Amino acid sequence: MPIPVTDPANDNELLAEWKEGTMSDFDIEAIRGQVRAMDFVRGTPAEIAMWHEDMADSRANLVIEDMIPTPNDDAFFAMMLDEGVPPPLVSQILLRLLDHPNADRSLPITPMESH
Repeated sequence: MPIPVTDPANDNELLAEWKEGTMSDFDIEAIRGQVRAMDFVRGTPAEIAMWHEDMADSRANLVIEDMIPTPNDDAFFAMMLDEGVPPPLVSQILLRLLDHPNADRSLPITPMESH
């Protein structure tokens, strides 16, 4: 059965944790392997193109807010697009990586170790 895709309870908290640098230097290929093992409906080429445009807009807004993503952050989001991960599931994966209280503990994603 595919993993349900739900929106995180509070994207602002996630964004704040991301800005604090708790997500820097994560292992993109290890996460890619975990994502590939997940059962979810991947995006179509048209959906992925739309998500790419949306991601570019979101990134531009982050830069305006002086929340500039690191090259590692950019690589993470590019990998998510490469794997066809729908945006709500990307948010859930981020929550799980952060071991956030609102994370879906059933996701087969290993939380990052604290720095």
